[in-house]
Amino acid sequence: MQRSASLLSIFGICLLSFVAHAQVDPAIQKAKEEVKTILNASYEQDKKTSRQLWEYAEVGFKESKTAVLHVQHLKEAGFNVTTGVGGMPTAFMGTYGTGKPIIGILAEYDALPGLAQEGGNPEKAIIPNKIAGQGCGHDVFGTASVAAGIALKKLIEAGKIKGTIRVYGSPAEEGGGGKVYLVRSGVMDDLDVAIHWHPGNKNEVTMKSALAYKSAKFRFYGISAHAAAQPEQGRSALDAVEAMDNMVNMMREHIPQETRIHYVITNGGKAPNVVPDFAEVFYYVRHPKRDKVVEIFDRVVKAAEGASMGTGTSMKYEVIDGTHDLLLNKTLADVMQMNLDAVGGIPYTEAEKEFAKKLQKSFLGTIPPIEDAQKVFPLKIELTSGGGSTDVGDVSYTIPTVGLSTATWVPGTPAHSWQAVSCGTTDIAAKGMINAAKVMAMTAIDLYTQPSTIKKAKEEFLKQKGDYKYQALLGDRPPALNYRDN
Repeated sequence: MQRSASLLSIFGICLLSFVAHAQVDPAIQKAKEEVKTILNASYEQDKKTSRQLWEYAEVGFKESKTAVLHVQHLKEAGFNVTTGVGGMPTAFMGTYGTGKPIIGILAEYDALPGLAQEGGNPEKAIIPNKIAGQGCGHDVFGTASVAAGIALKKLIEAGKIKGTIRVYGSPAEEGGGGKVYLVRSGVMDDLDVAIHWHPGNKNEVTMKSALAYKSAKFRFYGISAHAAAQPEQGRSALDAVEAMDNMVNMMREHIPQETRIHYVITNGGKAPNVVPDFAEVFYYVRHPKRDKVVEIFDRVVKAAEGASMGTGTSMKYEVIDGTHDLLLNKTLADVMQMNLDAVGGIPYTEAEKEFAKKLQKSFLGTIPPIEDAQKVFPLKIELTSGGGSTDVGDVSYTIPTVGLSTATWVPGTPAHSWQAVSCGTTDIAAKGMINAAKVMAMTAIDLYTQPSTIKKAKEEFLKQKGDYKYQALLGDRPPALNYRDN
């Protein structure tokens, strides 16, 4: 409650900043019109890129072809690109310009396993022998971020704005914590502001925090034996996994209600008549507060230790990822909202409306109107946390950070779904992608040309962060490059 009160008091100081932005400098407006023209001209190429990445659908830390394509485009545009950043082979950092301010744009591009859906099909149609799909829209995410960076580079090159633009290629957002390693490596320490976005089903600036989380793979080691002839000679690692799961499920009654715990058994043995001598379960623990995540995760570890003792097995666990909640910045959000209002929402053709209506038939619960895609939702401060987690949270505890989402999916589409994958090859996704690029680039123009806004954003950031000294929740482990391997 103390943090919520401080957020409200901090947000109150931003009214004057908002009023100041209402009177737009003609030179700034001209630069924004120019950047929109640049992005309109690159639309077809960017759409082609995003669809290529949709086809690649590479999972976390395996995004080899995807990263190469982004790096190629940045180098061709004149960026100085460093690869392998933060100990991650598929991470990169592209830089252009000199001096302050230094503005970073974040790019994600990993896919999700198990979501290989046909593109543009309003009915579920799994693609055989394909292991993953872009269920969170990271194909358009990375493409828009790179496009925005290149557009800003052209303005810097032409002398329209001054400063440095950086594009950070961040792999493995889906459970691998790519940005945590970027933060930990120090490559963001000199940034003034970080800008990000995310595909979604509405157009809005992000003013709702995310859940902090910590994940681990728990591995149990037993003794194999014939399950019928000599069961007494065996010690089942699968029994240990199931015992752990049962204890954690009982623990749900005795933890804060906003906690989320989910798991999958990634290895439960190979044959029913062989007592499994190895089994593995992959856990996520989430909570709005980072300290509570650590506390609850430690209780999950105790359940694993108890399961090991009770089944006569041994246990080891490996922390895979851990991310902070998301610090919000009203100063920056006001600027981004102004630019989102100027860019507008996503218009649908008649054919796209028909596709949307058919797709919405597969949704559960309340279905929003298709016209929501054309709306820009007003800035709304929500002091609760959203239902997901993001490694952008760690960035937001390092530097002032701002983000948005655009309607790259049909209104009502859930993330991490086959429906989201299906939208990925449509012009709906491409139009949302280019709108996001415009808003990010236009927001950056305001920051390059109005240093007082950056100063106010930094003051707000420091008040929110308080005396907390950042520490990665995943500890000092190296990147879990094989976390998607079974």
